This record gives sequence, structure tokens and C-alpha cells, in this order.
Amino acid sequence: MENNKNFASRFDWKLALIILIFLIVSLLAISSAQTTGQYSANFVLQQLINYIIFAVIVAFVIYFDPDQYKKMAWYLYGFGVLLLIILAVLPAGGIVIERNGAKSWFSTPIGSLQPSEFMKTFFILASAWVISKHHEKYSIKSIKSDVLLLGKIGVTLIIPLAFIMMQPDLGSALVFLAITAALIIVAGISWKIIIPIFVAGVTVGGSLLWMALYMQDFLEDKFGLQPYQFARIYSWIDPYLYSSGSGYHLITSLNAIGSGEIFGKGYLDREVYVAESHTDFIFTVIGEEWGFIGASFVICLYFLLIYHLTKLTLTLKDPFCTYVCAGIIAMITFHVFENIGMTIQLLPITGIPLPFISYGGSSLMGNALALGLVFSMKYHYKSYMFAGNDDDE
Repeated sequence: MENNKNFASRFDWKLALIILIFLIVSLLAISSAQTTGQYSANFVLQQLINYIIFAVIVAFVIYFDPDQYKKMAWYLYGFGVLLLIILAVLPAGGIVIERNGAKSWFSTPIGSLQPSEFMKTFFILASAWVISKHHEKYSIKSIKSDVLLLGKIGVTLIIPLAFIMMQPDLGSALVFLAITAALIIVAGISWKIIIPIFVAGVTVGGSLLWMALYMQDFLEDKFGLQPYQFARIYSWIDPYLYSSGSGYHLITSLNAIGSGEIFGKGYLDREVYVAESHTDFIFTVIGEEWGFIGASFVICLYFLLIYHLTKLTLTLKDPFCTYVCAGIIAMITFHVFENIGMTIQLLPITGIPLPFISYGGSSLMGNALALGLVFSMKYHYKSYMFAGNDDDE
């Protein structure tokens, strides 16, 4: 009987409303950002087209139920890895685009596409398949089975991560690590294993940061790191010491957000010029024009989105769906935390866009693919939660 419900009762209207609000915020912020005259393109119109493509992708993805995505998980994963391999093999120029030293985009008739944005969702699907299948096989947990599961997740991660670091794209690599960490926790791996790994990770990360500050020559000789990579850390810690170079972005970002004060300067009344303010630094536009109130509204909107996704995840009865949603929540949360954090000096600057607001087709399409899966799980939920009963008949 539940399967016969109409579209209106099965579609996630609350999630659609949240995305609609993000669309409005995005168009308003981008329309103000492009008044700086840095580019001649009409980014508002292009972003609106991107959102239309977003809706088309969601409509296509929602058509298939979670069982089908479970079957397609490795095919999609393999397709994503193949795209990353092509990027690594082909030289820059032609269909491969290189920007700021990173070879991360394909040139297509509809614009540039970044495969790593789609690979994030493909990786989530494959990892969810690995975890759910592992738990089916090892119904009784043990340290040995948890170590085996951790190894399976690690192998699934290392392949795309290696090619992404070859581009190099540190921002996307960090997103993959955040997704993996969330999935490891949700998978129920023993804390006796997780805590030592976490401590080791923090120790290695802290050591690398210390070495970047005091042993640059060693890192250059032994690991091939370049001086500009160290500059990101130095300019993050003390941007005013590098105000004419790598610290310029952060200084202008802080000035723009700080000048907005409580209520902001008003729409189109920006005074501080911030480069790339329509993409990675879109939050500076929000902070300057709408102030603390407007910035808080956007942050609360993300909290509402994450809360809604979390609430939906808790209603799902299928482990595969639960792991997919957990990975998507981790992906969006890290994107938001890193992007906003880098504009206020909480975190170092990386090329991570603000989900659903920053201008960019690849980012929006990648998020459409991810949220399309969530829409699909909600849409097919009733029939899917009783799928086990059908198998028994």
C-alpha cells in the first residue's frame, strides 16, 4: 500500500525548499561580486543555468532506487578513477585545463568540469558498499574484522587520493580524508583502533606543521615540496607579514567581513575588493554586505540542511543508505567549515568552494549528484524499507 503513494507525498519538499533558499542567496551574492569588474561574464545567468542542470541531475538520480545505486557503486567508482587517470596522463592543454599549477579540469562544450567533485560521491557509494558488505559477512565484530574493514576502506581511498594529490589538489584531498574519517566512525570500528590512528594522525600533522615552519629545506629535499606551499602556512599564521604576496587574499577577506559589522553595508554597497569573490571567497561578500546577521543566517541555513540530512539518515533502515548519507553529510560539513574558516583565518586557505552558494558548475553538479541520492532514498524509502519482506515471500 505504501508503494502506491503519489509523487507529492514521497518527494522531500523540505530539502527542496532549503536548496531554493540557497539558490536565492547564491544569485544575490554572485550578482554583487561580479560588479567588481574583474570578469566580463554574466555569472548570475550562468549560475542560474547551473542550478537548472542541478535540478535535471536530481530528477535523473531520483528515478533510480538505492538498490540500483548499490549495484552501480563500483562502476561509478571505476569511471571516476578513470577520469582522474586521464587527467594525470594527458598534458595540460587541449581538453585538460591547468589553473594555478593544478591540472584538475577538463574542457567541455558546457564549460570546465572537475572530476574530483564527482569522485567524492562515487567514493562515498563505493565505501558504503564496502562497509555494508563487510558487516553482512562479519556479523560478529572483532578487532581482527575491524582491522580488515579499515584496510578495505583504506584501499578504496588511496587510489583516488593518489591521483588527486598528483594534480595537486590539497583541498579535495582533505575532503576525501574527512569523508573517510566520518565513515570509519559510523561503520562502528572499535575505538581501540580509531584512537591510536587519530593520535598518530595528529602527531604526524603537528610534526609536518612544525617542520614547515622550521625545517623547510628538509621537506623540499626529501618530499619535493615547493616554497609556495610553505607560503600558504606562513601567510595563514601572519598574513600581514606577507601582505604584498600570499597573505593578500586573507587580509582583504578579513577586512571585508570585519567591515560589515553587525548589519552590513547593504546590497551592492561593497567597498573592499576581494579577488575571486564570486567563487571561493563568496562568504566575504555575504559578510560585508549583510554583516554578522546575514552571515549568521547563512551558517544557520547550513545547520538546517545538515540537521535535515541527519534526521533523514536516522530514519533509514538499510545500512548502505545510512553510510551514503553519512558520507554526504561529512562532505558538505567539511566544505562549509573549511571555506568559511579560511575566510576568517580559522583555517589555511584552500581552493574549496562554499556549497550551493559559490559560483561553479562542477561543484554544484557534484553536490546535485550527492543530494540526488538523498532525494532518491527519501522518495523510495517506503518501498525500500520493506524490501526484506519481499525477498522472504
